[in-house]
Amino acid sequence: MMAAPLVRSIPEAIRPAARALAEGEPVLIFDAADREAETDLVFLSEKATPEMIRLARKDAGGLFCTAISEELRARLDLPYFAELLRLAGAEHPDLPRLTERPRYDKRSAFGITINHRENFTGVPDNDRALTIRTVGEIARDAGKLTDAELGERFRASFISPGHVYLLYSAPTLLAERKGHTELVISLARMAGLSESVTVCEMLGDSGGARSPDAARRYAETHGFPFLEGRTIVDAWRTWSSA
Repeated sequence: MMAAPLVRSIPEAIRPAARALAEGEPVLIFDAADREAETDLVFLSEKATPEMIRLARKDAGGLFCTAISEELRARLDLPYFAELLRLAGAEHPDLPRLTERPRYDKRSAFGITINHRENFTGVPDNDRALTIRTVGEIARDAGKLTDAELGERFRASFISPGHVYLLYSAPTLLAERKGHTELVISLARMAGLSESVTVCEMLGDSGGARSPDAARRYAETHGFPFLEGRTIVDAWRTWSSA
């Protein structure tokens, strides 16, 4: 089982975002101008509802990805997608050539894709909400389960491939990588929440990512917290060294 997390106070800079996530509301997070330069609309996975999926689908428009911690990934023995391509290279020699590093980072956080077993296609808002919410509930309950119980619950809940992408955080979180995956898992950990957060990129009308200014205006209009990645990084440094 996972060790109980240390209890520390939530850094002031992230408290509005922590409160919003806990209450099932979205938060907007801009990573950095020298990285993806994208703002993601994020929400706590265990709070996923069809209404939240619809909001993200219509107002953000990007890919739904559900992040989990490295600790949970390891306990479930889930592979990275790039690992699967390399393993398949014995029968499909060209596949490992597809695993080049992304232009914005050292490696990809993408894992397997899943659908809940009760889904039909897995695409409608109801289906994706069920899949995402179940991942969040497993993350929430992981500390109370043995590895065998955890694995059985995961296998009993999902099939793969599916329509929800799993992302795995780096083992040392923001010390190693500062992508949205690490930003949201670090945010959840500092807030004392279940460590699965779902992200969806905010797209613009010009064919690219929504600009940070436009994303910030959207957040202000709707009353959603907006955080820059560096704010989470600074809070994490303070929190993790306490």
